[in-house]
Formats: sequence, structure tokens, C-alpha cells
Amino acid sequence: MQIKIKNPLLHWYNNNKRTLPFRETKDPYKIWVSEVMLQQTQVKTVIPFYNRWVKEYPTLKSAADASLDKLLKLWEGLGYYGRCRNFHKALKIVEEKYEGEIPNNFDEFLNLPGVGEYTAGAVLSIAYQKCIPAIDGNVTRVMARILGIKNLTTKNQKRLKRNVQKLIPTIDPGNFNQGLMELGALICIPINPACEICPLSNLCKAYKYKEPALYPHKKKKKVKPHYTVVAGIIWRDDKFFIQQRDENAMLGGLWEFPGGKVENGESLEDALSREIKEECNIVPIIKKKVGSVKHSYSHFSISFHCFHCIENGQTINHSNRRTWITLNEIGSFTFPKANHKIFSLINETELHV
Repeated sequence: MQIKIKNPLLHWYNNNKRTLPFRETKDPYKIWVSEVMLQQTQVKTVIPFYNRWVKEYPTLKSAADASLDKLLKLWEGLGYYGRCRNFHKALKIVEEKYEGEIPNNFDEFLNLPGVGEYTAGAVLSIAYQKCIPAIDGNVTRVMARILGIKNLTTKNQKRLKRNVQKLIPTIDPGNFNQGLMELGALICIPINPACEICPLSNLCKAYKYKEPALYPHKKKKKVKPHYTVVAGIIWRDDKFFIQQRDENAMLGGLWEFPGGKVENGESLEDALSREIKEECNIVPIIKKKVGSVKHSYSHFSISFHCFHCIENGQTINHSNRRTWITLNEIGSFTFPKANHKIFSLINETELHV
């Protein structure tokens, strides 16, 4: 079966693969950059971020030596910031423990922060030609259809992985992995797969059963919880207060306005006063509302309300994770996308609140 799949797949891939910047290099560092960025993110979104990253940090050492703040700023807008933090930690370990050489041993690479089995398989097979599977969502769908697996139970997932391991060739394992991924991205798509032009349709059980879109069975998506969040832009003359989130928290290392979730039965203003008292040890004077925006994260969504505020005789204590900036300095700090949506609502005529 290996020959029956390998030859047509590699032929199809070599003739139909998309031209992508990270496919033009064999540098394991740059391949790793792309794989980290591609986690839970579409290729078209990643490309400009990848190009900017490798231009700014063309070597592993240059990125490892950079400050996390600078890396987060370059990552701004890509989301899932934990990827960037873990990547930076991993780069430092490679620089210090492996003298800047990315380990080509699966277990050693897998042990680095933020590296899972898929990332390890992708980087090591593409950069080092290791015969290691790289099973992402696309590969799972392709193989489930070929094998006729409808329910992705733990047992069936292991079976799927064993089959990919058996199929992966000793020559061109990286292209084989990329071929399966590309087939899932372009041909064997979730809905209305293009089976008539698939190079593997003659081997596909789901195609034989004439219902490929039913393989594998899709899990029902859980309804995302929705929260009401309030924040304050506290002004002191032409500057406003921002604080940096804890590195281990969601959106860790990013800057934000003080605020938080509104509790049941609580007004926006009462919640804002409570949150600012808890975070800044002052009770603000709330002047007027800036506006509100909606924003969706991977596991929940928010309605984000923001108010102009000023200090009320008490001053906010300064620290290295707290500062005051002008609107012109926004570009020097990394903010969550929801904050940028609020920035777009601030009218310059409202600065003197």
C-alpha cells in the first residue's frame, strides 16, 4: 500500500503544491517558526507575519537573544500569544543547551516548551528528513477517509497513526507529510471534497462508500460562553494608564487597560470601580463611555465596554509593569486585539475628559 499511496501523492504534491515562503527553505529554525505560527491559524494569515519575523530575526540566535516584549510586538495580531512565549523559551534552551543547533532527536525536540508531536514530526521530517509522521487535522481527515474511519475514538486515532507511520517513506518523508497536509487543505476538504481529481480516490474507502464528507464524524461544537467585560482608560493630562498582564496568564505579557468581568446584577460602572480598586488601589472618577465592541476568543466571547476615567485624588503606584503613555505611543506596546478595537473608537476631541 505504501507504493500505491506514496508515488501518486508525491507526484501530485510536486505538481500542485502552493508556493509558500516557508517551503523555500531547509533551515530548521525557519521551518519551526512557520509551524508554530500555523498552529490553529490559516496559511494566508500567517504569511505576512512569517515574512516579517524572518526579516527581523533571520537566525535562531537573533530571536533567542531578543526580548519577549519585542517578539510579542512582532506577533501582535496573530493571536494565541502563548505560542510566542513558549517559542521564545524553547529558543533560549536550544541556544544554551544545544549551542544553537535544533536537536534532530524526536524526544529531545518534543521536550522543548510548546512543541507537540505534530510540530516535532513536521520540523524533523522536513528539515532533517526523519521518518516521523506529522498528523494535523488535514492528515487526520485524509487518512480517516482512506481507512474508512468514521469515529475518531482513541483506538482509531492510534490505528490512524500506525498507518501513517507504516506509509511514510525513508526518502522524502518531509514531502510525504506535506503532501498529505496539502491534499487535505486543497482537495480532501471537510465539505464537498474534490474526489474526482484526488490522486488517492481509488484507495479511499469513504469515496468507495460514496459519502466522503461523513468521514470522520464531526464532533458537535460546544457553545462558547459569553462574558461582559468593562475597562477604564484612566487619564492623567494627555497620558493614560496601562498595565502588563502576568506572563503566565492568558494574553500573558500584553498590555491592557485595568478592568475585568462584570458580575451578575452589577452595573458596568460599579464593576469598573470594583475592578480598578482591586487592581490599582484607587476608586476612579468615571467620566463618560468610550464605547463597546464585541470580540471572540478561541473558547469564549466578550462584550467589551470602556469608559474614560480620571484619578480621584489618589494616584496609581508605578512599577515596571505599569506605565502611562500617550496615544502616539500605542505602537510601542503590544495590546490585545480587543484593546485596538477600543483605540479606534477614541475621538481625539475627547481627550480632555
